[in-house]
Amino acid sequence: MEKPTVKKTFALVFSLLLVGATAVAGEFKEGVQYQALASPQPTDTDDRIEVIEFFWYGCPHCYRLEPELEAWVKKLPDDVAFRRVPAVLGPAWELLARAYYTAEVLDAVDKVHQPLFGAIHKQRKRFRTVDDVAALFAAQGVPEAEFRKAWKSFPVVMNTNRARQARERYGLEGVPTLVVNGKYRTSATLAGSNETMLKVVDYLIDKERVAGKKGKE
Repeated sequence: MEKPTVKKTFALVFSLLLVGATAVAGEFKEGVQYQALASPQPTDTDDRIEVIEFFWYGCPHCYRLEPELEAWVKKLPDDVAFRRVPAVLGPAWELLARAYYTAEVLDAVDKVHQPLFGAIHKQRKRFRTVDDVAALFAAQGVPEAEFRKAWKSFPVVMNTNRARQARERYGLEGVPTLVVNGKYRTSATLAGSNETMLKVVDYLIDKERVAGKKGKE
């Protein structure tokens, strides 16, 4: 019986690692767990890899994703930029999209984001008018006068219009949807679960990181 040498042992370990890495990369396929956008979209980041979450406050799937997503975002490396975009897939979605952008203008996303989700999905509150939204902001310490001024501001109106246009630009069919670097989109529906969806995003981030390095060579 032939005794293994150090060289053969190293070769065996290397081949096993290579097979394992290939298997992990091969788990996710375009057209299965993720899709390429028909037309790549410009990103709002410099040389960082952009990840966008398209969401809607009224979506129970978005609400359930929040704890996993928050934990995932905290671990992102410095070369990845994450941002949220409130989807507008119908007229009824616009009110809550505008609420998000109003919170952004007021630097109050941290104050309002989770309470708004909670009001809808825990307290079963319905938001039908700007007065309903103003009351929630006020409950989180945002003066009504400041809220109403921001609600009517140009940045809020402009960003809400852009969110409405994003449906066609990004080929959105539902939420939550995650888009990586303006090129790929995935969802729990495509990936099979929230956990797998975030793994797909990690895979796509690595894919874009490698592509970026090759582009600089």
